Amino acid sequence: MAFYQWRGADLILDCHLQPGAKTMGFAGIHGERLKIRISAPPVNGKANALLLAFLAGEFAVSKQQVTLLSGQQSRQKRVLIASPQQLPEALHLAPPGDIASTGDAL
Repeated sequence: MAFYQWRGADLILDCHLQPGAKTMGFAGIHGERLKIRISAPPVNGKANALLLAFLAGEFAVSKQQVTLLSGQQSRQKRVLIASPQQLPEALHLAPPGDIASTGDAL
């Protein structure tokens, strides 16, 4: 199973969040999920809010286009990015409609 899949023009990411990290960014694969380091602590939704803002910036969309589908109280999260305008090169994601549009990137 891949850490991402396309639903039409929308991207769904399965993530493993590392809150309270010293640096922010993509950190490879954790099991079958994309590991993301976030500097905010896992308190009062701060890590979730920063995760959504980070992903919005990386995929060049507004924060309103990034939705937490599941995992509000967990490190394991599923996130929907509506019509991403760019794909971060570090993730090596196949664009929608590509034959490899669900796969093990990175």
